[in-house]
Amino acid sequence: MAAFPKALRLWPWLAAILSGLLCTACFAPFDQGWLCWVALTPLLAAIWFSGANSKRRWLRDLLLGYVAGLAFFWSVFSWLRTVTVPGLFLVGAYMSIYFALWSWVCGLLRPSLRAPVEVDRGTPPPPEEEALRARSPWLRSTNNLRLAFLLATVWVAQEWLRSVVFSGWGWNTLGAALHAQLVLIQIVEYTGVPGLSFLVAFTNVILLATIRRLILETRVRPIRPHYDFTLTMAAIIAVMSFGLRTLQTGQPSKPLRVALVQPNIPREQKFSPMFAQQTFDQFTGLSTPALSSSAPPDLIVWPESSMPGPVLQDELSFQFVMDFATSAKTDLLLGTLDLDETRDYNAALLVAESGQRAQIYRKIHLVPFGEYIPGRHTIPLLARVVGDQVPSDFAFGKDYTVFRLTNDKAFVAPLICFEDTIGDLARQFVLGGANLLANVTNDGWFLRSAGSQQHLANAVFRCIETRLPMVRAANTGVTCTITPLGQISSSHLLPPFTEGVLLGEVNLPTERVLTFYVRHGEIFTYGCVGVSILMFLFLGAQRLLRRRKSA
Repeated sequence: MAAFPKALRLWPWLAAILSGLLCTACFAPFDQGWLCWVALTPLLAAIWFSGANSKRRWLRDLLLGYVAGLAFFWSVFSWLRTVTVPGLFLVGAYMSIYFALWSWVCGLLRPSLRAPVEVDRGTPPPPEEEALRARSPWLRSTNNLRLAFLLATVWVAQEWLRSVVFSGWGWNTLGAALHAQLVLIQIVEYTGVPGLSFLVAFTNVILLATIRRLILETRVRPIRPHYDFTLTMAAIIAVMSFGLRTLQTGQPSKPLRVALVQPNIPREQKFSPMFAQQTFDQFTGLSTPALSSSAPPDLIVWPESSMPGPVLQDELSFQFVMDFATSAKTDLLLGTLDLDETRDYNAALLVAESGQRAQIYRKIHLVPFGEYIPGRHTIPLLARVVGDQVPSDFAFGKDYTVFRLTNDKAFVAPLICFEDTIGDLARQFVLGGANLLANVTNDGWFLRSAGSQQHLANAVFRCIETRLPMVRAANTGVTCTITPLGQISSSHLLPPFTEGVLLGEVNLPTERVLTFYVRHGEIFTYGCVGVSILMFLFLGAQRLLRRRKSA
C-alpha cells in the first residue's frame, strides 16, 4: 500500500514526460499528427490539479514544463547525435526553457479549484448554494474561453522566441505537426504556422477544461451544453471549410520543366580532392539522361555544396561547372561555397545563358551549432561542446538575391539548407519577385534518422504561405517537388540514401498575386506577442495593487 501514495506523488512528473513524448510522436518517424490535439493536456493536468500544498508552486510549475520540454526536444531531435551527442543534450536543455516558461504562465492563470456543492437532483438548490456553484470558474464558458485564448497566445509567443533567439531554430512547432493535413493547413496563407499552433493549443486547453467541467457537473446539476467547447469545434470546422474551398480552387499557371539531382555522396567524400573526378562523373552521369529526354528541363538543380571546391574560386570545380552548363544549354542551379578576402559563405549559384551569366546568393540564415557557434568567443564552452564539427564560422549573407532564369522563364528564391523552414525569410524573396522556391540542401549528416523527413515537414508550409511551388534537391533526400497547396507528389520524390534524378514539371503562377502572409508577414505572431506582454503588465499591476492594499 505504501507504493500507492508514492505513485500519486509521481503522477504529475510522469504526465509531464507523457506530454513531451506525445509531442514527439506527432513528427517523423512516427508522424501521428492527430496527437497534437491532446498532447498538452497531461502537462496542463499536472500543473492545475497537483501540488496545491507546494510551498513554491510557481517553481514546481516551471520544473514540470522543463521536464516536458526535455522529454520532447531530446527525443524529437535525437538525430542530432549524428553530429554531436553533447550538442544534443545542450540544445534540449536550452530549448526546454521555453516549455518551462509556458508552464509557469499556466500556473499563473490557474483557475480556482473550488469544488461545487453537491445537491439532491430532485429538489432545487438553495439560493446560497446556487451562488456558490456559479462562482466556480470551470462551469463558466467565458472563463474557459479566456483561459484558452491567453494560454494559446503565450504558446505562440514562446514558439516565436524559440525561433529568433540565437538566430533561432523553429522546427517542429505544435502547428507543424499538422503538415500532412492539407485541409487544415491552408489557413497558414493568412496566419503562418503560428495560427495552427494557436488553434491546437487553444483546443488542448478547452478539452481539459471541458473534462473538468463535466466531472463537476455530474455532482451538482444535469450536464448541459456549453458554448466554449461548441465554439472551439466550430472554429476547427471553419478552418477545414476554408481548406476544402481552397483545395478546389485552381490558379492560372504555366509549366516549368525541372531535373532534380540527388547524388547520395558520402559526407567524407564531398570535399575530398581525391574524389573530385568521381564527383564530377557522378553529376554528369545523373544529369545527362535528363538532357537527352524528349522534353529537356529548363532548370537543373544540384544540391548544397555539390562541388569539392568553391566553384568561383576553385579552378577545377569552376571549369567543370562552366563546361557542363555550356554543353547542357540549360540553366544550372547548385549549392557551393563562396569566399572573399576574409570570410567564407555557404552559397547558391545559378549559371544561366549557357554559362554566359552567373548569379550568386550568400546564405542569410545560418544554422546555429551547424554553420556557426553563437558566442564562440564570449562563451568558449559552446565551441568545446560542438568540437571539430564546426571548426570555424561561416559569415552571414545580406542580400535576398532572386535568380533570373534564361528568357525570364522563372524567378527563383534560392533557399539553402534550413532556410526553407523559415517563413519570414522565404517571403522576402517573394516580395523581391520570386515565383519559384528552390531548396538546395545536404541532409547527409542526418544519416539514417528522421532528420530529413522532419526537415521536409517543416518546409511544406512555405508553399502555402506564398502559394508558390517548391523544388528540393538534396544530396541524400528528400528530393521532391511541392505544390502551392503544400502537397508532396509521391511520384516526384526520391527518399534518403538513394541515387537518382527526378525529372518533372512544376506549375508557376502566371499572375503575380501576393498572399496576405507575404504582404504582412508574421502579423498574427506579433499580435500574440503583444497580447502576452499586455497580460503580463496587467498581472503585474494586479499584484502591485494587492501588495499596496495589504500594506
